[in-house]
Amino acid sequence: MLTHLTLHRSLWAITGVLTLVAAAAGLWRPAVYGGVVGEELIPGAFSQDLLSVAAALGLLYLAITAHGGRVKRQIVALGLLGFLFYAYGIYVIERAYNELYLAYMAVFTLALWALVCAGAHLRRDLPQPSLPKAVRLVSASGAMLQPLVFYPLWIGMLLPLMRTGEQIDSLYSIFILDLCFIMPAFLILAVLSYRSHGIGLLLLPAIHVLGFTLIFSLAVGELVKPLFDAVPNPSAFWTDLGLSMLFLVLGTLHLTTMRINATRTVPVSEDSGAVEADTWA
Repeated sequence: MLTHLTLHRSLWAITGVLTLVAAAAGLWRPAVYGGVVGEELIPGAFSQDLLSVAAALGLLYLAITAHGGRVKRQIVALGLLGFLFYAYGIYVIERAYNELYLAYMAVFTLALWALVCAGAHLRRDLPQPSLPKAVRLVSASGAMLQPLVFYPLWIGMLLPLMRTGEQIDSLYSIFILDLCFIMPAFLILAVLSYRSHGIGLLLLPAIHVLGFTLIFSLAVGELVKPLFDAVPNPSAFWTDLGLSMLFLVLGTLHLTTMRINATRTVPVSEDSGAVEADTWA
């Protein structure tokens, strides 16, 4: 799927190592968030670090194994990068100025530019991916649900702030990241998949991976609240768990049923990303 695969695997590995250091430090000493994160948000930061450690280990594994024709592993790596872009974008935008802030900026930057490079290095001669029609429609509809829900929700919350000029002290990063980056990605890939466009079919599972990790982090955040003398919200937990499982099911279903119509063979070169077409499925 990607050309210059050695470059991408190197970026994944570096991002994974830096994430592992930053997230493990937060887990080892949650007090690092004291004074820069609201006390009520520390359970969420802790759960995000847990998921970030898992994502970092996943990226390191994929950096080692996602070679040759293992296209689906490359797709999962892009989804994990999207999660790290979002997770560390929160810390960067919210000005979490602790001793790890430069590491947060590094992960945020690496994840962003690794995704940009992936877009620039998508193979232009990939055979057309295919999905059963029912899976394609279900997968695209699950992705479309997000902008349909969150655009009205977040804009509805922004309008009163715009009328009064009030500047909120925390979580304003969510508006920026969701409205400017994540929801457009869901929308574009969903529309492309509805139209059976190859890029949409190929990359839609990555957005499901991102959705799963983000929302599952919120569910875990409810579970760890007692560690910080806070009371879990059962309604929020079950809602977040259900939505994260929806993303997990959609992504798994999409990846396991997606096939590449291998109509020809191209030269094998790991660094260029070219492999025998019949191994891409």
